[in-house]
Formats: sequence, structure tokens, C-alpha cells
Amino acid sequence: MTTNVARTCTVNYLRFGWRIATPVIEIHKTMPQEVSVSYQAIKSKVYRLIDTLVVGDKSEVEVQESIRRWWELIHPADRPIAQKYLLIVLARSCQALDAIEEGLTDATNHEEAKASDSSSAKAFKLAARVVKQAAKHTALSNSV
Repeated sequence: MTTNVARTCTVNYLRFGWRIATPVIEIHKTMPQEVSVSYQAIKSKVYRLIDTLVVGDKSEVEVQESIRRWWELIHPADRPIAQKYLLIVLARSCQALDAIEEGLTDATNHEEAKASDSSSAKAFKLAARVVKQAAKHTALSNSV
């Protein structure tokens, strides 16, 4: 008799806990993921994407899609500061790539290797365009 009461209490306790926990789990599934817009977080995101491109884990298209998805996760109120930090990081990254390119050109004395429109400038323009397109897409989806 005592065993049946204990078993019934255990079953009711588990059932009771399940009813409370289930709505909390469902809330977490539907809540959007928060993305940090600190300078350090954005710099880390950009450098990770650059690394995946350099290593060959992702193509340019995959990196573009990755940055678009990341941009969608940023709260609209945080996007202006995120865009500011992103453009600062991209500009500094381009400066670093240009410095590396110039240093290599100077070291190897191959002036003809330096292109008039460097690849780092192209990368910066591409990234700026992706940010602008993502902002336009988000603005359009929010207005509909």
C-alpha cells in the first residue's frame, strides 16, 4: 500500500513538473536569438568569416549568406551601431590587407603585381554592399 502511494506521488510530481516546464521550453524555441553588437563581437565575427574564406571552408557566396543571416538576427534598433562597427572593422581589415600587399610588393620588387583596383578594396565594397542590401531587405520585410 505504501509503495502504491509513493509511486502515485512520483508520477503526479513528474506530471506536475512536466506541465510547468513545457511552456518554458516552447517559449525558448520561439524567442529570437540575441546577437551582440559590441565592437569586439563584430570584429570576431568578421575575422571568423575571413578565416573560413581563406581556409576554403566557405565560398564567397556562403560568406555573403552567412553575413545576411547574422544581420537578420540583429535587433533593428541595434543595426545602426552594428553597421558603424562593421564598416570600421572592414575598413581596418582592408588597410591591413593593403599594407600586407604593399609590403610584399616592396619585398619582392614586383610593381606589376600590384593591381590598380586591389582585391581588398573589392572585398570592402562587397561587404558594404551586403550590409546595405541586408538593411534594405529587413526594412522591406518589416514594412510589409
